[in-house]
Amino acid sequence: MFHPELNGVPVVVLSNNDGCVIARSEESKALGIKMGTPLYQVREVLEQNHVAVFSSNYTLYGSMSGRVMSLLASYTPVLDIYSIDEAFLDLSGMGDSDTLKTYGEEIAARVGRATGIPISIGIAPTKTLAKVGSKFAKKYPGYKCCCIIDTDERRQKALALFDVGDVWGIGRRIAEKLAYHGIHTAADFANKSERWVRSHFNVTTVRTWKELNGVSCVSIDELPRKKSICTSRSFADQGVTDRNVLEEAVANFASRSAKKLREQKSYCRSITAFAYTSCFRTDVPGHVIYGSLTLPVATCDSGELIRAALHVLRESYADGDFAYKKAGVILWDIVTHEGVQQDLFDPVDRKKQAALIEAIDQINKKNGHDTVRVAVQGANIRFGLKREYISHRYTTDIDDVLVAKS
Repeated sequence: MFHPELNGVPVVVLSNNDGCVIARSEESKALGIKMGTPLYQVREVLEQNHVAVFSSNYTLYGSMSGRVMSLLASYTPVLDIYSIDEAFLDLSGMGDSDTLKTYGEEIAARVGRATGIPISIGIAPTKTLAKVGSKFAKKYPGYKCCCIIDTDERRQKALALFDVGDVWGIGRRIAEKLAYHGIHTAADFANKSERWVRSHFNVTTVRTWKELNGVSCVSIDELPRKKSICTSRSFADQGVTDRNVLEEAVANFASRSAKKLREQKSYCRSITAFAYTSCFRTDVPGHVIYGSLTLPVATCDSGELIRAALHVLRESYADGDFAYKKAGVILWDIVTHEGVQQDLFDPVDRKKQAALIEAIDQINKKNGHDTVRVAVQGANIRFGLKREYISHRYTTDIDDVLVAKS
C-alpha cells in the first residue's frame, strides 16, 4: 500500500532480530527463497536479485488488519475474526449464487480501494469449503478475488484439484497418514465413507470430512485453544546485562502472553519464566534461569502474571555479570472459565479485577497497544530488537504519516 513501486518486485519480511525469512512475495518464491531460511544464508541471493527486505512491523500489521476487519464487518451481521488476516462472514439469506458472487467481488474491490490490501474470498456452505474457495480465488485472477462453491459439481472439481495436506484442519501428521492410505487430494478424502474416517481418526478430523462434504459443523468458538502460550525474544548484539532491563523485558512478555490468553477467553494456572546467556560464547560466564510457579487461582490478569514471572526471575538470580541473550514467558495449564477452581481464602476481588481488565483492554484497543500498562514494563523499550530494515508505522505514528507534495 505504501510502496506501490514494489508491485511485481521480489519482497521478503524477516523474523524478530532480522533472523529468518518468514514471508515472501510470489516473485521471491520464484527465486527459490525458502520459508524459514536464515538471512545470512540468502543475503547474496537477495542482493543479486535486488530483493526488497523488510523487518517485521507488527504495529503496522495490526493497524491494517483492523482497517480490513472493520470494512468486512459492514457487509455481514456476523463477523468471526479467526486471525490477523482471516475472518468468516455469515452471508446466510443474502441472495442466490449470482448475487453472492457479485457481493463477494464488491467486498474484495472495496477493501482493495480503501486499504490497498488485496484479499481473496471463498463462499461456500461450510467454513472449510470457503477456505478452499479462497485459495482458488487467490491463485486464479479469473475469479476476480471471489470463488463460490455452491454446487456438488463445483465442490467435487475443487476438491479434486486441492492437496489434502492444504485442507484446513489437516496437519502434517494426518496428511502423512492419509498419504499412507493412498489419499492425496481433498476429493480422495471426502469420498471415503464416514465409517472409515471414524475408525482411523479423531472427532476433529471427522468434522473436517463432514465440512468437505457440505455439512457445516465447525464453530470458531469450538476450535481447539492453545494448550500453552509462549512469548520470547532473542536480544540484539551482545545481549542484556542490566537486570532492570531484563525484568522490563520479561514483564512485557508476560503482558503479551496474558493478552493472548484473554483473546482466546482462557485462564492459566501455571507460569514459567526463563532467561539464558549465549551457549556459543566462551569469553564470558554463562548462566541459565528457568523456573515455574503454580498460581493459587487461574488468571488472565496481566498484573498478576507479571508479578509471578518476576518472582520466578528474581528467585533465580546469581552473582556475576551475565549477558542474557534470550528470555521469555510460558503460560501453561490453561483452562476455560468453567475450569477455574476458586480459593476460599483468595484475597483478590475477582469480579472487580475482571472489570478492570476489561476497561484497560478497551482503552488500549482504542488508543494503541500498551497505552495503559504496568509500570515495570517501562516507558521506552530498552531491550529493542534488531530491525535494520523496519518500515514506517504509517497509520499509528504521526511522524510517519505520508505527506503529499504538489
